[in-house]
This record gives sequence, structure tokens and C-alpha cells, in this order.
Amino acid sequence: MSTSQHPSTRRKSGRPARQRHARTSAAKARTKSGHKNGASSNRWSKHVNETSDAMDIESGVFKSGSAETIARSLKESSLRSRRRKGTPFQSAMSMLNFYINRAGRNLPKSQRDTLEKAKGKLREAFGRKP
Repeated sequence: MSTSQHPSTRRKSGRPARQRHARTSAAKARTKSGHKNGASSNRWSKHVNETSDAMDIESGVFKSGSAETIARSLKESSLRSRRRKGTPFQSAMSMLNFYINRAGRNLPKSQRDTLEKAKGKLREAFGRKP
């Protein structure tokens, strides 16, 4: 070990510690908004739904007040959609969880409860154990 360097700046292997906050070339290339290509930060989940292999669903399906309606719509959409990788059940449950997780704390308790009930109804609709 060199006497000019403090012991904490070198690992046991003799290599310098990783710089955690160093800017990469990709980070430097970002625009003023902080995102590549100037994309809006609050629309990435919409972009994921439109461009990934996520299944096609009815618009506003999660806003309906009934767990049965949500489960029925997701089942129909997952059976009809060709934009999915897994089974229809996996795709439907994935979309429901994606919506719940993306809404986070902004989701009112009553709507969260409805969506949690929709999970159970979705399992029933596909003949899965609750």
C-alpha cells in the first residue's frame, strides 16, 4: 500500500473504491427535464403499457366501482389480447398489481379495497384457489 493514500480509499484487492456518484455518459446526455429524450417523468407507466408486451385492456376499467366488473373485464381482455407473454391469468393479475403499485399512496382506501377484492374475483374467474 502506498503511503500517499489513506487506507479507506483502497480495497483489500488494491483497487480504488468505486465512485458511487460519478456521472456516466448517459447521465450527462440527459436533457434539462432529467430524462432521456425529454420524456415527462409522470407518464412512464403509460409508455410501458403502450409499448411493452403488456396486454391490451379497456380504458377506465380500474375506475369502475365493482370488483366483479374489474375482474370480468380483465379476464376478457387477457383472453382476447395477443400482447402478453404469460398465461391469461398471469397477465390479468399482473396488470391489476401494476395499477395498484403505480397508484401507491394516492389510491383512496375505498378504491384500494375494491381492487384487492377484484384480485379474489379474478382468481375465482380463472378457477384458482383464493
